[in-house]
Amino acid sequence: MENPVPFLSPRYLRTPDAAVRLGLSPRTLEKHRCYGTGPAFHKLGGRVVYSIEALDAWAECGLRRSTSDPGS
Repeated sequence: MENPVPFLSPRYLRTPDAAVRLGLSPRTLEKHRCYGTGPAFHKLGGRVVYSIEALDAWAECGLRRSTSDPGS
């Protein structure tokens, strides 16, 4: 018997899960948030959450072709 409710992936991740997705420590992600250099985030009910799209977009901004590539 098949499950009638399809598995839904989370739309938002809290800091620990967002850090795992990016391969960073939660503390590093918190520092990026404080300095304004990290991915965009939301405050929902006093909790900081990140959308999957914002995490992926921020990671994509770090894409380089060589160590001398300054990026865009």
